[in-house]
Amino acid sequence: MEYYDYTQPFVSRRSPVMGMRGAVATSHPLAAQAGMRMLLVGGNAVDAAIATAAALVVLEPTSCGLGGDAFAIVWDNGQMHGLNASGRAPEGLSAEAFRRAGMTKVPTEGWAPVTTPGVVSAWSALSRRFGCLPFREVMEPAIEYAREGAPVPPVIASYWSAAQKRFGGRGGVFNEFELAFLPGGRAPLPGEVYRNPDLAATLQSIADSRGESFYRGNLARAIAAHSEATGGFLTLRDLAEHLPEWVLRRNRST
Repeated sequence: MEYYDYTQPFVSRRSPVMGMRGAVATSHPLAAQAGMRMLLVGGNAVDAAIATAAALVVLEPTSCGLGGDAFAIVWDNGQMHGLNASGRAPEGLSAEAFRRAGMTKVPTEGWAPVTTPGVVSAWSALSRRFGCLPFREVMEPAIEYAREGAPVPPVIASYWSAAQKRFGGRGGVFNEFELAFLPGGRAPLPGEVYRNPDLAATLQSIADSRGESFYRGNLARAIAAHSEATGGFLTLRDLAEHLPEWVLRRNRST
């Protein structure tokens, strides 16, 4: 865990760097720097958190991704706000569908356990309600890392290698994993630069549309088409009907 004083230029050190006015802590120093960039130009903690989370989609893709969900608790002006941006199961998926397929429990792989992704809707909702900076600006570091590339740290390289052993070479629904995350047929080695121009284009579309393209635009159509072509249950309707939910609001006296 590293802390950075956003009143000072970013400096990477092994020991914690403590400041009086702001902190960013992540599993990747470049993701921390993405959050710091937001603070340095006048953004707030929510701007920094979104920038950091988006950057981790690029920098630590086997642990963080656009297919995930998000939850947030925000303290603002003496009030606590809670956001539930977890997605529902696809409308066409039911317990009976599992039983017909011979399943006695929800599997951990493939399309069957996939719910409507909520993380992009969380970024948009948090930015609209609490952010100070334009959404496009908050997404810029992640887009830059995907387009220009970033070196892979040793620990994350080990996670990547483990993912290759689990999903690589299996074909079928895992083909896209190999295309996106195993350049040259293998996980990046420590220190190698990983670039993902397709992910950069996806993040740019999200930035330009405030996430609308992911649920009701070109990205949604691509997701739904791929789901249909590969035996998935997720549909364009599932994506279009997804909305994050504000679930908690308490004041100081509650």
